[in-house]
Amino acid sequence: MEDGVIFLIPLLQVNANGLFCERGDFYVDPWRAVKRALITHAHSDHARWGSENYLTSRQGEGLLRARLSAGASIESMEYGETRRIGGVSATFFPAGHVLGSAQIRLEFGGEVWVVSGDYKTTADKTCASFEPVRCHTFITESTFGLPIYRWAPQAEIFAEIDEWWRGNQLAGQASVLFAYSLGKAQRLIAGVDATIGPIYCHGAVEKLNEVYRENGIALPETVHGSPEAEWSRALIVAPPSVNGTPWMRKFGAVSTAFASGWMRLRGARRRESLDRGFVLSDHADWPGLLGAIDATGAERVLVTHGYRAQLVRWLTEQGRDAQSLETRFEGESAVEQEPAA
Repeated sequence: MEDGVIFLIPLLQVNANGLFCERGDFYVDPWRAVKRALITHAHSDHARWGSENYLTSRQGEGLLRARLSAGASIESMEYGETRRIGGVSATFFPAGHVLGSAQIRLEFGGEVWVVSGDYKTTADKTCASFEPVRCHTFITESTFGLPIYRWAPQAEIFAEIDEWWRGNQLAGQASVLFAYSLGKAQRLIAGVDATIGPIYCHGAVEKLNEVYRENGIALPETVHGSPEAEWSRALIVAPPSVNGTPWMRKFGAVSTAFASGWMRLRGARRRESLDRGFVLSDHADWPGLLGAIDATGAERVLVTHGYRAQLVRWLTEQGRDAQSLETRFEGESAVEQEPAA
């Protein structure tokens, strides 16, 4: 081990600050403050405050500014645009995860690496769709990297949510739908039947709704809740962190639900004290992961975030060169974040 590097690879390496490109002198989604950070998307487990300079996709710039300090130095580039950074060519391609999410293609000396960030292969009208990128080495997430994770068509999930909402109206109770405030909330708002009733949003969600609208994403009208609201007719979209807090009391009788890929697990809804769980994820399911990996044509696959060992084992059994890539030191405390399930 030299200069703190714990895992050396030809174009990228992991050190105490995260995934580092020495030839370009930059990091991809570093977990500590660095001189230059290339950011795949604005979720706080990928975009942390404190770096001197940030580079992200143009579509994701507004969200990154909303999530970082007002004085952050942020540059952006269009999908498909290439920039030379210290001799390394960097290009952003859509990842299909949330608005502005990107896979980052890096090329040096004819060698091509792609860092996927988080991604899903299902079409989503609130963000650009995932585009496979050919490469020699693909760094893939594996948040739901087990065969049990297979998503139903999203239209079926939206129909289930609509039915639950209508049923709550008949019962005279408000419908509180918990969803991560960046990405999942906007996908739900765009997907439900807005003619059923008013859609009210927690302030954390409404703030990001405005960024989506500023980027041309069509969302139905939403309102930041007021005391005069007819809560029993409303769909109330809020981050899961408010479940069980005093903020919930103003709605009176409520039915609660959570939209997340983790609702696929038996008992998850019960542990969170929810009435309903809707299985809707902004990450690729098992078939989506395998299809995305195959589409890259990658000679080597490095697996991070989630069920790493299980996905690596399956890939190696299929004759692929696959390895687990640890991108967080053991024992390091997690920053405050809202995971994007």
